[in-house]
Amino acid sequence: MAGAVMLARLLRTPALAETLAPHQWTGVLSAARAEQLLGALAYRLTGMDLPAAATTILNDARALALETRRGALWEAEVVRRALAPLDVPLLLLKGTAFAAAGLSAGQGRMIGDLDLLVPRDALEAVEAALLAAGWEWAKAERYDQLYYRRWMHELPPLIHRDRDRALDVHHTILPPTARITPDAAAIVAAAVPLGNGLSVPCAEDMIVHAALHLLADGDLSGGLRNLWDIDRLLHDHATPDFWRSLAARAVLHGATVPVARALRLAAALFGTAVPDARARRGDAWFVRRLLARDGWGRETRPMTRLAFYLRSHWIRMPAPLLARHLAVKTWVRVVPARS
Repeated sequence: MAGAVMLARLLRTPALAETLAPHQWTGVLSAARAEQLLGALAYRLTGMDLPAAATTILNDARALALETRRGALWEAEVVRRALAPLDVPLLLLKGTAFAAAGLSAGQGRMIGDLDLLVPRDALEAVEAALLAAGWEWAKAERYDQLYYRRWMHELPPLIHRDRDRALDVHHTILPPTARITPDAAAIVAAAVPLGNGLSVPCAEDMIVHAALHLLADGDLSGGLRNLWDIDRLLHDHATPDFWRSLAARAVLHGATVPVARALRLAAALFGTAVPDARARRGDAWFVRRLLARDGWGRETRPMTRLAFYLRSHWIRMPAPLLARHLAVKTWVRVVPARS
């Protein structure tokens, strides 16, 4: 059985781990590492009677995830201090938000860049304050700067010159060129304060964001982790009233189709308790893409991955704009001196 398939089964039913043959652990751990789910798996299997080698790897993953969590929360605090004089809403997104809010989705989650959402009209002041506090552009080329500022949902990526930590400052959660235009102001208005000057999106908006990040903002690389986020968020919040409020937020953000599909996929792969989660046409292709890893953690199904790569560009940017962007990027790469 392919590594990604068994990984999904273990996350869904941890007790299966005690039935695995020694050779099956290679596929599971390789797939989990490749999908950045090794820490989450380690937490899921805590306390179980497992082979010594697997236990050692999972213990290391648990320790690394804990250290990553500490680093992410410290970075959020440093950003808060830098931006405190501006007195603008500061919303943590994705992994740092899960960890800061103490959610199940934060348990063992690997956290890379710090993702921050601020109101669009505060963007210029936020940018100036961060540059004054030691952040620098990770992409300083003229075209990259223009591309992010005109067509992306975030400033060009920043990195701190001393701590080497990356920061993405968003003003919304999908590129303005995408087919779906979420209501960023509504996300800010419904944010949940953490009591320290930082906030996180409400639970419904977290799920909408995770669904859009999974299905409307990329080629599903690393998609199992996004789907696991959704499963854990629902594990913490799902009640009869919550389903109604989630549906209302999905309508508000124009995200009913990706949210519904994300919920069906979570139910199919992780057994998430979702009402009316019967598979619909096309879902099987998404499952095929999400599980495209072999028993060594390597990517498989190249044609499926290519199809989803092309899909990701098709839904993020109109064809003429995409063609222009690719032409400019090619020109800059071939003739860097003229860029």
